[in-house]
This record gives sequence, C-alpha cells and structure tokens, in this order.
Amino acid sequence: MASNMTTLLTSVTYCWPLLFGMFVIMLGNGLQGSLISLRAILEGFSPAVTGLIMSGYFAGFIAGSKIAPILIGRVGHVRVFAALASIVSISALLHPLFINVTAWILMRLLTGFGFAGLFIVAESWLNDRINNETRGQLLSIYMLVTLGGFGSGPLLLNIASPTGFELFILISVLFSFSLVPILLTAGPVPPFKSPQKIGLITLYKNAPLSVVGCLVVGISNGTLIGIGVVYAEQIGLTLTEISLFMSIAVLGGIAFQWPLGYLSDKFDRRLILTGITITAAGVALFSLMAGKVSFWILLFLIGTFGGLSFSMYSIILAYANDRLRPDQMVGASGSLVMTAGFGAMLGPVTAGSAISFFGPSGFFGTLVIIHLALGIYAVYRILQAPSIPVKEQGPPVYLDGSSQVAAAVAFEEEADSKVKNHFSDHQN
Repeated sequence: MASNMTTLLTSVTYCWPLLFGMFVIMLGNGLQGSLISLRAILEGFSPAVTGLIMSGYFAGFIAGSKIAPILIGRVGHVRVFAALASIVSISALLHPLFINVTAWILMRLLTGFGFAGLFIVAESWLNDRINNETRGQLLSIYMLVTLGGFGSGPLLLNIASPTGFELFILISVLFSFSLVPILLTAGPVPPFKSPQKIGLITLYKNAPLSVVGCLVVGISNGTLIGIGVVYAEQIGLTLTEISLFMSIAVLGGIAFQWPLGYLSDKFDRRLILTGITITAAGVALFSLMAGKVSFWILLFLIGTFGGLSFSMYSIILAYANDRLRPDQMVGASGSLVMTAGFGAMLGPVTAGSAISFFGPSGFFGTLVIIHLALGIYAVYRILQAPSIPVKEQGPPVYLDGSSQVAAAVAFEEEADSKVKNHFSDHQN
C-alpha cells in the first residue's frame, strides 16, 4: 500500500505541469460554453437557434476525434497540439467580432474540433508517462482536475459583463496560458496508434444497453452543458445565480462518480444504471417546479441531477467492457465515444427547440423524457437477457462529461491488459 502511494505521488509530481495545463484549458472551456450560450440569448437569438449554435461544438468534437489522429500520424503530437490550441484561442476572440448565427456555429465547430485533438494529444502524453500500477488512480485524478476546471469556469462570468468583449479575451488568455506548462514539459513524444473501430451494429448486438445508454447520456449531458444557461436566464436568474447553477451542475459529477461506480461493482450494472436514470428523471421532474419555489432548492436538484448524469457514462463503458471479448474492447470504445458525441450534438438542438415551443419547462421536460425512456429500455433488457455474475465484472472507468476521449484511452489500456491475460491463460 505504501509503495503504491509513493508511486502515485511520484507520478502526480512528474505530471503536475500537464495536469495544471489541462485544468486551465478546461477552466476556459467551461467559461466559454456558458458565456456563448448566455450571450446568444442576450443578442436576441431564440433558444432553438442557441441550441443549434451550442451543438456545433459537439459536431466539431466528433469530426476532430476522427481527423486529429490522422494529423498526428502525419506531423506529430507537438505540431498538432500547438496548431489546434491556436485555433481554439483565435476562435474565442472572433465571437464578439462577428455576431452572426452562421459565424458562431462555424466557430463552435472549430472549437470542438480543436478540443478533440487537444484531448487526444494531452491524454496520450499522460498515458505514456504512467505505469499500470497507478494508471487507474492517476486517470481518476486527471478526471477530477478537468471536471473541476470545467465546473469552475462558469463562475468567471462574474468578472466582467457578458455583453462586452473582456470575457472572450480572458478565454483566449486561458487557452494560450495552458500551453506553456504542457508544451515545455511534455517530454518525449509517445507513439500513437488509432485502433480499428467496431461498427455500431456489431456493438449493439453484443451490448445493446451500452449503445442506447451512451446516446441518452450524450443527449442529457449535451443539454445540460449547452442549454443550461438558456434555461437559467429564461427563469430570471441573475448572472451570479446562473454561474452557480452551471458550476454546481458540473461539479456534482465529482461527488457522485466514485459512490455510483462502487455500487456498479457490487451489483448488476444494469440495475444500477436503471436506478440512476429513473432517479435522474425524478429529480428533473421535481426541478420543473423548483425554479419557481426556491433558487437554493433548484441548486441542490441540479447538482444532484448533474452528478447522476455525468456519472452514468463510466458505468456504461464498464458494462460494455463486461459484455465484449478482449479483442473487441479497444475498437468498441471509439464507437461508444462517437455515439455519446452524437447524442451530445442532438441534446442542445432538442432542448433548445423544446424551450422555444414550451417555455423554460421544455429544458427539464426533455431530460425527464429521455431518462425515463432509458429506464424503460433498461428494464426491458434486464428481462430479456441474463446478468453477468458480479465477480466477472471489470472495474469502472471514472471520467467526466467533458473529455470522452480519455475514456477511450483508459478503456484501451484495460482492454490491452485483458487481451494479454487472455492469451497468457490460453497458452498456460
């Protein structure tokens, strides 16, 4: 135990510049998402149009997840990282110069594209610096750091007026500053390999709940991140209250990750997922009325909902891991990431349109419907297929809602380990 702790502390000390750099860049990312959503409403864009703008980030993220590995293979990690960081920094500065729906959608696409590549590069560096003994613990620390940065970002809305340009400059400064510790201390460039993907049809046949679950969780998290500010503004919250609303929604994921992951190790993961998603639907239903009663009650409920929603993804990945052969896991992780990304792209558009038609209640109404639907489907799957014995389940992968590329990294490492054990047992 003491040896493991010493090794972990050594790894954290060695990787702190990378962890600090990612905290800063996620701080800027959290501020940017909330600011653009709020600024869009203040500029007179409808909730539906705002949702379309916010969906651009996730569309760009999907494209970046596919294209960035190709770029890395051609010109290397360092050049790709520097180029993409420049793109997201420039994009932040262009928003107040071009108050136009088409321009903002394009800039959100570029931002999402850039962040996908930044995550892939930074996390492959991190993954290359740690050993199997402390990999899971250090990745969990990384997730807490990035989630903490992303959740703290909206609080910076209070520094200056969202109608000006100062906050956009701050975002660009944060993006640029984050490069300094990362690029100066990254060390040797790790080898990069892009695993062969497994088609969704094949994945659905093996683990249908994981595919449907990833889609719903993507819609839920995309709605929360992309349209939460719109809802908060529509019900009349102040700027300070909006920033707290968004921060608590994201930071709730920190409190819920480990307890729910622990439960998923002790019981059938499908039962835990069913309980989580139905509870999330219930919390969203109560939240429909909470905004009219008390801000502090609403804050408690959104923190609870965020904690439930952001924690589901890691359990779904672990469930897919349980249902697949060792040689399928690496390719499956990429398909699940893309599925969640597609859901995140749909979320802001769906919820934004619901708010345009039904008012603020459309926000939580959307979340109630999708989580209730997933709960019904999960019960159906439980009745249709036998469960896997708890002792045969693999460990969950703890992660946040902002960097699903890291999930693929962690998932891949566990898969590689299982492949090696599989062939070793076969030979023995």
